[in-house]
Amino acid sequence: MPHFAAVLFDLDGTLLDTAPDLGAAVNHVLDTHAMPRLPDAVIRRIASDGALGLLKAGFGEEQLAQMDTPELRQALLDYYAAHLYEGTRPYPGMVEFIASLNQAAIPWGIVTNKPAFLTEPLMAQVDELPHCGVIVSADTLPQRKPHPAPLLYACAQLGVEPTACLYVGDHIRDIEAGRAAGMQTAIAGWGYLDPLENSAHWGADLQFADVSSLHAWWSQL
Repeated sequence: MPHFAAVLFDLDGTLLDTAPDLGAAVNHVLDTHAMPRLPDAVIRRIASDGALGLLKAGFGEEQLAQMDTPELRQALLDYYAAHLYEGTRPYPGMVEFIASLNQAAIPWGIVTNKPAFLTEPLMAQVDELPHCGVIVSADTLPQRKPHPAPLLYACAQLGVEPTACLYVGDHIRDIEAGRAAGMQTAIAGWGYLDPLENSAHWGADLQFADVSSLHAWWSQL
């Protein structure tokens, strides 16, 4: 029998590589203001910081403070919402790992700080990852990660105990939320980790360089 009753994933930078479409959205806004585009390496480093983080990187905090930031943010989100699944794809090995969970009847789900108006239409297009048991978005509850409530809610929806759940994410808030919920936690080393930040200090139980390593470890349980 598997050691875990369920697996929960962060979305951006863990389950899906969404940086191509997030980057296209911020670069669209930069284009409209005749600003230099952000390179892919920068986008991947700050993708977890959301629309505001991308805009700060593109315009600089000083210039952004002099602009209509809500309007720029809405322009970014509007473009992104219209192009959710163009460059975005599951990470290499994720299709196979999810298939193995489905075959073993291990429920899996998503707990993300992405708002539902983006999360739900995005996942509706990801046919390669079927049978997602629960999606908890930033606005599903009053709290969001690093608060443990979204993870506890996901477990309740799946009918599993938090202590029997593994949470996989690529940001310190994922690990903090998972630990606070009483789950075992794993760092998605393939995600949007800041190279200047030492993830070894996050307190996770596990860390994997790629999805194949996670899958191989899971197969030995």
